[in-house]
Amino acid sequence: MTTGTQTPGAETVRVADYLAGELAGAGVTHVFGVGGANIEDLYDAVHRGGTVRGVVAKHEFSAVTMADGYARTTRGLGVVAATSGGGAMNLVPGLAEAYASRVPLLALVGQPPTVQEGHGAFQDTSGKGDSFDAGEVFAPISRFCARVEDADSLVELLPRAMAAARTEPRGPAVLLLPKDVQQARIRLPGRDPVPAPVVPAQAAPSPAVPSSDVVIPPTAPAGSSAPAVRLDDAAVTEVSDVLRGADTVLVIAGEGVAAADARAELSELARNLGAWVAVTPDAKDVFDNRDPRFAGVAGVMGHANVEHCLRRADVCLLVGTRLPLLARGGLERALAATEVVCLDPERPYVPGTALGGDLRDALRAVTGRLPSDPRACPRHPGPRPAPTKGPDSPAVRGRTVSYPQALAAVEAALPEDAHVFVDAGNTGASAVHLLPAPRHGRFVVALGMGGMGYTFGAGIGAALATGRRTYVLAGDGAFFMHGAEVHTAVEHSAPVTFVVFNNNAHAMCVLREEFLQGGVRGDDLFGRTDIAAGMAAAFPSLDVTGAEDAAQLREALLRGNTGGGPAFVALDCDPREVPPFLPFQSFAEAGGRAERADRADNKESSDERRVVHVG
Repeated sequence: MTTGTQTPGAETVRVADYLAGELAGAGVTHVFGVGGANIEDLYDAVHRGGTVRGVVAKHEFSAVTMADGYARTTRGLGVVAATSGGGAMNLVPGLAEAYASRVPLLALVGQPPTVQEGHGAFQDTSGKGDSFDAGEVFAPISRFCARVEDADSLVELLPRAMAAARTEPRGPAVLLLPKDVQQARIRLPGRDPVPAPVVPAQAAPSPAVPSSDVVIPPTAPAGSSAPAVRLDDAAVTEVSDVLRGADTVLVIAGEGVAAADARAELSELARNLGAWVAVTPDAKDVFDNRDPRFAGVAGVMGHANVEHCLRRADVCLLVGTRLPLLARGGLERALAATEVVCLDPERPYVPGTALGGDLRDALRAVTGRLPSDPRACPRHPGPRPAPTKGPDSPAVRGRTVSYPQALAAVEAALPEDAHVFVDAGNTGASAVHLLPAPRHGRFVVALGMGGMGYTFGAGIGAALATGRRTYVLAGDGAFFMHGAEVHTAVEHSAPVTFVVFNNNAHAMCVLREEFLQGGVRGDDLFGRTDIAAGMAAAFPSLDVTGAEDAAQLREALLRGNTGGGPAFVALDCDPREVPPFLPFQSFAEAGGRAERADRADNKESSDERRVVHVG
């Protein structure tokens, strides 16, 4: 191992200090993670530098989601740092979410010293001496993955990793950092004070890095920056001609609009087309939910009005989405009968005419070829909530708050510039369907992997990055997975309001058992837990409320809005309340167990019965 090209009298620093300085220079304000022996030098450098704030999470998965929430709300590069071994492996599900959802992250992963590799080092993941190779673990869920073999290599690999994370398709980049490399000295490029004929560091050739230690997918850039992809003029013409010839257009906009900061361009195109605008479940914030043109949410958590508009449309225009299954569930027949056009850096999952390249450029180019006079938007019913079983139904008993009641209280208290992070399960399906997105904040649902507990870290990362009040909406299942991150919010006075919908169950699993597997087994039903009382006892300084009705929920949320730090509200819900989730709706509307028994002998296919299966 080399310790960096050095010249007598040159200014040298530790690699860890150089890395911390480069992060600060790139505009990174926070590094999230969990410490450990093989990453402690980087944390020391972050602390000494004073520009980047280190935030220690309770679990590495949540540290990744903090970086994820940071990236989604700032459109910057989220950074996570973790130690070797179990710490490194705990990053995997969070990085997989970022990979699937195209979130730009940089993961800095400590490794044992290089001299110990292959010799029984604690937490050895070098691939030597019959240890497994961490690079092979991270490569499939990253856009760039490299082991930094020596100090000089970092100068080359760091900008390549950062560029790969931000280049379409965006996603995580991973650098594996042995402890001795972090401690090595490196000459600062361009800071040699000695008046001698020394070749500048940036002009000197970088040492060769063995190809086996660098994994660069074909889509990743080869250098520190990637050239912008030029729009295909013929494709622009083809798309523009299709849209210009259409009388009625339905736009389905996705999370890519938020990632590209293209809301204004989307709105202008929709206005010129006189189009209805629907959104995918993870993109409620890309178009004003109160605009008369808003058609609702597409897919299995969405609104029937979207299918109604799609059947009337000549063209369905996808913007910033490939239209995955959760966004197109229930729409397949109507899509097959409608011409589809897609503006997105990646090709859609459904057949259609595609225009790739930068999304903002594509929107501007297409809009520029349309008539400048806005068209009138045809009338449509608008997004109407699907029927749900409330607390007065025989199926929903006890002292509980229904999802419609609870989310109406959240809507009444939600600041217009707040960020909202919605977790998986019945809570997520209900919030996506019922809760309008704030006009000036993000509304984030992590559908890449759909992992429970994502929101607790992500909401904290967003709140610390932006300083805005951030709402986390999660069920008790998600809370028990990663709700301990509330401790991180308390430690850092993060302005996060945690709202936990407690039905003492993995309730979506309970309903799947009942509707799809012949009856509830009971495995996913739990004994009652008083989450609010537990949190109040654990964190005396935390504003905690156990809300017994919607009015108490709203009052607690409004009080939390006025504080500078975190707040926590828990409320009881019923595990058998059927959420507005399309795979359940046909069963709920059928009228109970007797109907389901009759259907067991019915030879109709699920498609004929309009049953949508997810999973």
